[in-house]
Amino acid sequence: MFLKKHKSPGVSAAWRIAIWPTAAFAVGIALAFAIMYLLIARDINQRSDAWLSGEAETLADVSANTPRDALYDRLVGEVAELASREVPDADDSNGQRQTSVFFLQTLPGEEPIWVGPAPKEKFIDAIQHAELVPGTPGNVQVPGWEKTFRVVYKSRGGSSGGLYLGFADVSGSQMLDRLTERCVLVWAITVALGFFITWLAAFRTLARVDRISDSVARMGSDDLSSRLTEGQHPDEITRLSRTFNHMLDRIQASVQQMRILTDSVAHDLKSPVTSIRGSLEVALSPGAQGQWREQVAEAIEGLDRLSQLLNTTLDVAEADAGALQLRKETIDLSELVSQLVELYQPAMAEHRHELVTELRPAAVEVDTALLHRTIANLLDNEISHLPPGCRIRITVHPTDGDAELVVADNGPGFPPELRERVFERFVKGEHSTGHGLGMAFVEAAIQAHGGRAEVKESHEGGAMIVLRIPLANVLSRKV
Repeated sequence: MFLKKHKSPGVSAAWRIAIWPTAAFAVGIALAFAIMYLLIARDINQRSDAWLSGEAETLADVSANTPRDALYDRLVGEVAELASREVPDADDSNGQRQTSVFFLQTLPGEEPIWVGPAPKEKFIDAIQHAELVPGTPGNVQVPGWEKTFRVVYKSRGGSSGGLYLGFADVSGSQMLDRLTERCVLVWAITVALGFFITWLAAFRTLARVDRISDSVARMGSDDLSSRLTEGQHPDEITRLSRTFNHMLDRIQASVQQMRILTDSVAHDLKSPVTSIRGSLEVALSPGAQGQWREQVAEAIEGLDRLSQLLNTTLDVAEADAGALQLRKETIDLSELVSQLVELYQPAMAEHRHELVTELRPAAVEVDTALLHRTIANLLDNEISHLPPGCRIRITVHPTDGDAELVVADNGPGFPPELRERVFERFVKGEHSTGHGLGMAFVEAAIQAHGGRAEVKESHEGGAMIVLRIPLANVLSRKV
C-alpha cells in the first residue's frame, strides 16, 4: 500500500509568511495614495475657489459700475455669459452635457438676472435655503445635480439684493474619479506583485529548509557520513546547515567511539572469562579434589579483574557524559598523596625505585575515593611500566588557583606514537598487559572535578603527568 505524498510544508508556510508583510505593504500603499488624493483634491478646490472669488469680484464691479438703464440687464448678462464660457461644460455620469457655471443677481422689486442651466427655480430655491457668508465660497446642493456647487455671494451694501456666482467643477471631479480608479488599479497590481515576490522569497528560503529536513530524514544510524550542503552566502540557513554538520560530526564520533568501546570491551572480556571458566572446569574435574580451593581462588581473582574492568569502563563513560556522581569534601591533597606514597613504598622498594616527594599543603574539594583511585592508577603505572632502579618524583603545590600534582620519572617515557593519545580509551603500549583504560580514567576523573590532565616530557627524559585541580575556597566556607 502506497502512502499519498503530502504537499511540502514549505509551500503552505510560504503563503502564511507572505500574507502579513503583504497586508502591511497594502495598507502602507493605500495610505500613501489616500494622502496623495487628498492633496490633489485640496489643490483643485483651492484653484476653483480662487477662480470663483475672482470672477465674482469682477462681476460685482461690473454690476456696480454699469448705469441702470434699459441695457443694464443685457450688459451684465453678457459679462456673466462670458465668465461662464471660461469653464468648458462636461458630461455627467449618464453622458449628458452639464453646464457647470451659473450667475444670479437679485434686485429689490426687479426681475432677477439669470445666466445658467434651466430650470432656474431649483437654483434660486436652493440658494435661498443655503447659509452663505458674503465673499466666502460655500457648498450648495441643487436637486437633480450630481455635483455640489461652490457658490460665492456678494451683497449690495445696504440693499437686500445680491450677486451669486456658482461653479460645479465637474471636470475636476471626473479627474479625481479617474485618478481614484487608476490608483486602485496600480494599488492592486503593486500588492499582487509584492505578494508574489514575498511568497517567492519565502518559498525559496523554506525550500532550503525542506532540503535540510529531507537530508536529515534520509540519514540513518548505519550511515552517518552524509553531510548537508552549505550555502554560498553566510546567512541563517547556511549557519543552520553548518550546525547540523557539526552535530553529525559529533554523533558520528560518538557512535564510532561506542563501536570501538564495544569491540574493545568484548575483546578484553574474552581472556578473563576464558580463564575463569578454565579454573572452574579444573576445580570440577575428578582428579582435582585437593586443588579445587586454589582453582576457585583463581576464578574469584579473575572475577575481581573483570569487575574492575567493567567499573573503570563505566566510570570513564559516565565522566565523558557528565553523569559521574561525586561526593565532594574538602581535603588536603598533599595528605592524600602522602598516604598513598606510604602505601606504595614497599612495592617501590621491591622494584628498587627511588621515590622523592615534595608536598605542600593544597586544599581541594574532591571525591576522595575517586581521587584515591586516580592517583593509585598513576602509581600502578610507574610500578608496571618502569624498569627497575628508576627515580620517581612526586610534587604537590598550589599555583594560579589550582592544586598541581606532578608525577615524573627518569624512565623511557611514552613512545612518540602514543604521546598524543595517552588519555584515549584502550590506547596502550606494545608490551602492555593492561586494558588501556588507566590513563583515560585519570583524565575523566580530573575533568569531572573541573581540572585538566597533561602529559609532558620530564627534565630527566622520562614521562611527566601533570594534574591540575581547582583549589577549594576554604575562607568562604568558614564564613
